[in-house]
Amino acid sequence: MDKKTTQAEINQTLWEACDTFRGKIDSSIYKDYVLVMLFVKYLSDAYKEKLEEYTKKYDGNEMRIKRALARERFVISEKSTFDYLYGKRNASEVGDEINKALAKLEEDNPGKLRNIFRNIDFNSEAVLGQTKDRNAMLRTLLEDFAKLDLRPSKIGDEDIIGNSYQFMIERFASDAGKKGGEFFTPSMVSELLARLVKPKENDRIYDPTCGSGSLLIRVVNQVPNRKVAVYGQERNGQTHSLCMMNMFLHGIDDARIEWGDTLSNPLHLEDDKLMKFQVIVANPPFSLDKWAMGFAGDNDEKFKMEAKLDPYGRFSWGVPPASRGDYAFVQHMLYSLAEDGRMAVILPHGVLFRGASEGRIRKEIIQLNLLDAVIGLPEALFFGTGIPACIMVFKKNRTKKEVLFIDASGEGNFEKGKNQNKLREQDVEKIVETYEKYETIDKYSYVASVEEIKENDYNLNIPRYVDTFEEEEPVDMEEVAKNIKSIKEEIKEVEEQMAKYLEELGL
Repeated sequence: MDKKTTQAEINQTLWEACDTFRGKIDSSIYKDYVLVMLFVKYLSDAYKEKLEEYTKKYDGNEMRIKRALARERFVISEKSTFDYLYGKRNASEVGDEINKALAKLEEDNPGKLRNIFRNIDFNSEAVLGQTKDRNAMLRTLLEDFAKLDLRPSKIGDEDIIGNSYQFMIERFASDAGKKGGEFFTPSMVSELLARLVKPKENDRIYDPTCGSGSLLIRVVNQVPNRKVAVYGQERNGQTHSLCMMNMFLHGIDDARIEWGDTLSNPLHLEDDKLMKFQVIVANPPFSLDKWAMGFAGDNDEKFKMEAKLDPYGRFSWGVPPASRGDYAFVQHMLYSLAEDGRMAVILPHGVLFRGASEGRIRKEIIQLNLLDAVIGLPEALFFGTGIPACIMVFKKNRTKKEVLFIDASGEGNFEKGKNQNKLREQDVEKIVETYEKYETIDKYSYVASVEEIKENDYNLNIPRYVDTFEEEEPVDMEEVAKNIKSIKEEIKEVEEQMAKYLEELGL
């Protein structure tokens, strides 16, 4: 029986391939080279297997083979294959050979891969060092990947390659700390958001700060036949490319992922207006400083953001502080939400209680009856930051007039880790079940009326609504007195014994 390539084998080989770069380049940079090579190797192996299949099927008829290959997901010419690059591993400029192969891959697949590799340069002296060192690293990288057999018949489950890509992104996020963690939402947190928004067939699903796309993929997987339209935007060029590759490796070929600043340059438009989506999820950068600088133009020294500068009218409820962009993202998403839309966004706790313009925005959102739930998460769930976060859930056309508060941050609601805590399946299920039942549970959740929130001056700080205080057991004073008396007697005996020892020593 043919031996299959397992998930564990792929993951192990990939992580070992990273040794080529460790100690020479920061992992937040070399991740691009490893993940691109994984993408190329998978496409090449899939293409090679199809070529063998069609060669056999059509008895070597080149015209029929070429016609059949042209109908596959990706068109790959010989000079774009991994095997071709492996044969060139000793070339005097192997980085240039890889760049040419990637350019050809884009050229042959313009509808899917146009500009996807534009931010990744395998021949960069600034990043990979001088020619000799660069060639040595890239030769070793090609040799590492040559060990992997990623043909579909060998990996069986089509999700294996996507899962490996996901594994690598998570490892990079953990390894690189804050820099790497900027583009990754831990898997069970993504799963929680996906279940909260309940995507349905034919929904438009959108993430305005999509990073590597992991959160979007989780939401898509909630729909059994995956018949949904996927949209995202990411302002970091390298991360945008990783997201596109992540989509393809998970079998999502028609995702529309744009590159640019969502706030100053939203790129998903219809008739020059913001496109509307049934489902929106996001993990925007926490309290982004200078979030509005894209509106400044040339006048950036004395620039002050005003609502009238936004052509889409997203800040009519208030302009967030220049140093905290949380509500800028929230307002963008609410303005992009369809009339039957559901939205869940991860935010720092400060958005629940900070005053000034943020307080005014919060008041408007509550008075418009858009806020459905506030969920407090455990601390240290996210890479690069130990601060606790919350999830705010919003809905258009709500029939309820209350807001559900859930405090899922307490003991027993997560798994403690040495450096990072984790949500378990049971923790996610508990949160989702409580949200669906929309009920008050002692020391866990509370359904608050708008009047209560108004009395709290629209402060949404969770402890104001969910009382998690544990009363201490009453102290038995008689028992305490007995213990004190017993301790005193023991001390007296010890002192008497010490006095005897000192007397015997003549002291």
